[in-house]
Amino acid sequence: MSYSEHLTGSGGGYDAQGARLPEPQKEKAALMTTMDVDRSDGEYRAWLKEAVRKVQADANRSADTHLLRFPLPEDWGVDLYLKDESTHPTGSLKHRLARSLFLYALCNGWVRPGRPVVEASSGSTAVSEAYFAKLIGVPFIAVMPRTTSCEKISLIEAQDGRCHLVDDTRTLYEVSARLAQESGGHYMDQFTYAERATDWRGNNNIAESIYAQLRLERHPVPAWIVATAGTGGTSATLARYVHYTQADTRICVADPENSVFFDGWVNGDPTVTCDRGSRIEGIGRPRMEPSFIPGAIDRMMKVPDAASIAAVRALATVMGRKPGGSTGTGLWGAFKLVSEMRAAGERGSVVTLICDPGDRYLDKYYSDAWLAEQGIDIAPHAAAIERFLASGSW
Repeated sequence: MSYSEHLTGSGGGYDAQGARLPEPQKEKAALMTTMDVDRSDGEYRAWLKEAVRKVQADANRSADTHLLRFPLPEDWGVDLYLKDESTHPTGSLKHRLARSLFLYALCNGWVRPGRPVVEASSGSTAVSEAYFAKLIGVPFIAVMPRTTSCEKISLIEAQDGRCHLVDDTRTLYEVSARLAQESGGHYMDQFTYAERATDWRGNNNIAESIYAQLRLERHPVPAWIVATAGTGGTSATLARYVHYTQADTRICVADPENSVFFDGWVNGDPTVTCDRGSRIEGIGRPRMEPSFIPGAIDRMMKVPDAASIAAVRALATVMGRKPGGSTGTGLWGAFKLVSEMRAAGERGSVVTLICDPGDRYLDKYYSDAWLAEQGIDIAPHAAAIERFLASGSW
């Protein structure tokens, strides 16, 4: 629930801290929403129209992202593609999400001129939201783990955003809501609103774009699309679009270490938590986020962090592109699926995502010193990838 909902009582039965109200207070909150309050201020409406126009104009002048083909032998009968979301203006898949979140919040009347937007983020969403906040002229505060890469912090500050670092990732939500309340601003709350802010039926979302770009390929309807989960919004959009269009595509979510999505999905337990943060920035969460829609997903795969890092380094070697760690998590999952399809004699295509560029993580995933410090040995997984690329099997 956003701070604006708390403030206006439109959440229906919760106080400003998110606690459920007793019945009499709930009735009072309901009565408050029926009061005759005129918010049709001309100055605000003019600001709102201009803010929405600026955000929509960003989408209008942005080209679609490329769908790259990973070089696998033609006679394998299975093609692998990577949707390169690192080419967005803010350099990541989260540009789409941030644009959708801002439009959703603006059209709901939650973002107001002069009041800050606050977000809980491990970095990339905050970079993109800082961009849109600057675009429409409102302050931005990113609440992030202290372990967030220096490169991401610099990118946020370059957009005039302010970074508020916390030691315990489990407090991100609480601190973000508190800062929004204290400042009179709006807590964007990507982890709740990611799945509903994006139009999953189409409207040039990532799923519609993938299918359009595959139209002339030899396997135009992918057998699998592999996503990773931070909010869960991307996997929700992909899965819903597949079901809506009745495509014969399955959705696999690859999950890193120290993340609860896999365990929560397998055990059907939305209350599962973890007391450690993910080392793969941008994905993996200590709780099952509201935007993750487990019922829409066909399969989940647990991926060791060492495998994720081995995969991004392999991509850098094979295609000359250095992506972030979350790309490696999805790519490892895609390699496994291609291998399974080969073993079963199936033909088709597999799609995964390049989520963001590796230059944000040079001191982590591309640093041997950091790997040694973390106790991560990528050699066995790098060898497995070499075998796969040579033979199509593990």
